[in-house]
Amino acid sequence: MLRTSLLLVCFVLLALPALAEEKEAAKPQEKESKIQKLFDGKTLKGWKINDEGFYEDHGKVSVKDGEILLGKGDPATGIVLDGNPPKMNYEIRLEAKRVEGGDFFCGLTFPVGDAHQTLIIGGWGGGVTGITSIDGMSAVENETTGYTEFENNKWYKIRVSVKPKHVQVWLDNEEIIHYNPEGRRLDIWIEQDTTKPLGIGTWNTGAALRNLELETL
Repeated sequence: MLRTSLLLVCFVLLALPALAEEKEAAKPQEKESKIQKLFDGKTLKGWKINDEGFYEDHGKVSVKDGEILLGKGDPATGIVLDGNPPKMNYEIRLEAKRVEGGDFFCGLTFPVGDAHQTLIIGGWGGGVTGITSIDGMSAVENETTGYTEFENNKWYKIRVSVKPKHVQVWLDNEEIIHYNPEGRRLDIWIEQDTTKPLGIGTWNTGAALRNLELETL
């Protein structure tokens, strides 16, 4: 009887590690993060300075204190993602502020399927928001047009969501744009052509950017 009990104990002790491994394997695997940080806070890694077309005479582009600084250009300064972003079912989030000048401090060009759109924040005298272009109409003349009194040196949270039937934009957590891109003629200005497929630019304006990230949906 004693021998049998000892054999049973030995069997259980030998089996415990295998049981533990089996239990660990049975646990649901944690999902990989769908959020991609687009700025490491220290360098321009993952980005290219836009030096083509209307961005040829750009201002200084640098990184300082966790911010990407876009100096005032003649007329434009910007950066372009060095890679291929998703075309659909994703969100872009960032914070931006105008440092100097009086035009848009965030011109965000992004894919919508095989087309591209540009979100304008602070254009046409400093306050217009909207999407360029929809059915040939620019950000100041279509259903996305809005107006905000932007302050210099104040951070604004910007969020863009792109889905097959919904393009939405939030400014400081308030939805300011929502339209269905299906069946619409979507395009960007020739001035922003060098910001594709995903880029951020300014116009006669200095700006700063931080907390850039992209999430697949």
